[in-house]
Amino acid sequence: MTHTGACFCGTVQVEVTGEPVGMGYCHCRSCRSWSGGPVNAFTLWKPDAVRVIAGAASLATFKKTAISARQYCSKCGGHLMTNHPTLGLVDVFAATLPSLAFKPGVHVNYAETVLPMRDGLPKLKDFPAELGGTGETVPE
Repeated sequence: MTHTGACFCGTVQVEVTGEPVGMGYCHCRSCRSWSGGPVNAFTLWKPDAVRVIAGAASLATFKKTAISARQYCSKCGGHLMTNHPTLGLVDVFAATLPSLAFKPGVHVNYAETVLPMRDGLPKLKDFPAELGGTGETVPE
């Protein structure tokens, strides 16, 4: 399965192939600030499943920390994805991929939430243990 998405103006286009490694919501302050919303919907992919198919010259990167290289269109400012090199994953923002059926499985960094969500999904204090977090859950 292949899904194509683009920035706000359509200049930068990305393509993902196969199935995401995971999908969910991030509640950390960095994601909230970057996305401009109270929560960020993510889809995680192996790097070889993600390709920029148009507008690569307009793809800019902002790197606040070693764990996240956030990518956006330098023309319109539209956010596209975040490379997580230390995790070996790329977060292509769910809203960037309109044809992908978003099926969240987890909330991460829920200890920082400003928008409580009662949806029955696991709520992790930070990250899963296999990704360097505590793996601890917190109540809805």
